[in-house]
Amino acid sequence: MVQQADSIHTGLEIEAELQQQSVQQKHSSQLTPKQVLSWLPKNATPAQQDSMIRAHVKPCEITHWSGMPDTLHLPGHKAGKSFRDVSLPQYYRESFFSKDSLFHPELRGGRLGVAGDPVPYTVAGDNFITSLLLLCFVLACIAFSKSKHFVFRQAKAFFRVQREGTTVITETSSEVRFQFFFVLQTCLLVALGYFFYSKASISDTFTIEQNWVICIYAGYVMSYCLIKALLYTIAGLVFFDKKKNEQWLKAYLFLLSCEGVLLFPVVMLLSYFDLSLQVAVIYTIIVLVLVKILSFYKSYLIFFKRNGLFLQIILYFCALEVVPLSALWGGLVLISHYLKINF
Repeated sequence: MVQQADSIHTGLEIEAELQQQSVQQKHSSQLTPKQVLSWLPKNATPAQQDSMIRAHVKPCEITHWSGMPDTLHLPGHKAGKSFRDVSLPQYYRESFFSKDSLFHPELRGGRLGVAGDPVPYTVAGDNFITSLLLLCFVLACIAFSKSKHFVFRQAKAFFRVQREGTTVITETSSEVRFQFFFVLQTCLLVALGYFFYSKASISDTFTIEQNWVICIYAGYVMSYCLIKALLYTIAGLVFFDKKKNEQWLKAYLFLLSCEGVLLFPVVMLLSYFDLSLQVAVIYTIIVLVLVKILSFYKSYLIFFKRNGLFLQIILYFCALEVVPLSALWGGLVLISHYLKINF
């Protein structure tokens, strides 16, 4: 029995040796790329060389690793230890690049290179502002179609004085809502116009999002209009009667609505057609001067025509038109300097 087991064991060893020799012969008979390429002419294309290597050089599994010592070290120094040695400490086995994705093909490496410059902010690319302007245009068309008789009636009555003893035509609730919508649209358009100016002359970057900057500008302009209406009411109740004050407030709302309608084209051209800022500033100044002239004329018709007082109207105009406008401009500039990023 013992002799039979020994014979079986020696037979298995002989069979393993024969298999190892056959594998070595197979590897030794494997053609090298140099041998395969030597069969081709010198003017062979890279595609032909690749096809020839693919046809005659077949990759196979490596079953025998070299046992030669590592010689990749500095002369006079000991050979480095293998990182597969589990007895080595963690700091020795891990290097600076050990967790780099380039050394681990099984991990996702992500994108290579550096990040490019971000796309600069533009109102034309802002979906929120684009939707808001489109909504303003649609609602303005609807409001004008619904209240065009009210607008024409106000335009006719703007350049004439109402006789004493006549009744004031009251507006319906829908007409008042449409007029307040035009006033809100004016505040938004003034804020957008100043936003373009501040980006070009004060700062291109802000500490908060661009949409919030426009909202702050619009809120400040809206506060300016409300405070100005309050000052008109107080001055009218102190120096004039209630009827004249009501006439002037209606004229003031009408002028604000017209100002927004006139500013809408230039804001659209600045947003989507790259209109020159200098041309837009000149156009805006012309609109503001025209509105101030009309307000001066209307205040003269309502308050000072029958009295024949000229010095008072100048004081009234400077106190309630020029000074608030200067305060509006100064407040917007101050807000822009607070919100800009100082490099």
